[in-house]
Amino acid sequence: MPYKNIKGERFGRLIAIEMIAEKHKKTKWLCECDCGNKKAIPLDSLLTGKGKSCGCLRKEITQNRAKTHGLTHTRLHSIWTNMKSRCYNDKNKSYVNYGGRGIKVCSEWLSFEKFYKWSLENGYDDNLTIDRIENNKNYEPSNCRWSNKETQANNTRKNVFVEIEGIKRTLAQHAKHYKINYYTLHYRYNEKGLRGKELIKGEFNND
Repeated sequence: MPYKNIKGERFGRLIAIEMIAEKHKKTKWLCECDCGNKKAIPLDSLLTGKGKSCGCLRKEITQNRAKTHGLTHTRLHSIWTNMKSRCYNDKNKSYVNYGGRGIKVCSEWLSFEKFYKWSLENGYDDNLTIDRIENNKNYEPSNCRWSNKETQANNTRKNVFVEIEGIKRTLAQHAKHYKINYYTLHYRYNEKGLRGKELIKGEFNND
């Protein structure tokens, strides 16, 4: 961009102080922001209206959005934050099972307000957790529900379905049906290799 003297001119919160010559780079102007900070801003950003502050304006807008819904410290907001982290933060310990497998959060739910609205309209309760119906699909309205721990446990990819007396259920479901401690059943299945009615030997069906 050719040289243009904008010294003393205002651009949003910025006032141009002096040009900074940078070889092989775009011309920048040192600007003073209304907040007191000084920052080098590209001339073309100032002239096109993209450069309006030292960065404080964007920060204020973000903070105001958080204050607008007033729900930053609620359980729902934490669920939303963790959901995104599992899908997009490769430092998250659960990333390998979510983002690492290509699981994403739909564009609509990148807005907390929209996620919040869907949650309240679809049975959210403080005792429930968000559950994907199809484990290989994304977090999106058509594939999510609010469920209790038992329902979610029965929906995990690691579940083993076992047939006992002609009925196929997960170990967790059989444990509840036959009133057996889940870990006892899990031990019998995985450690002792028992199958079918041998898994519930000595237990009684109370139906």
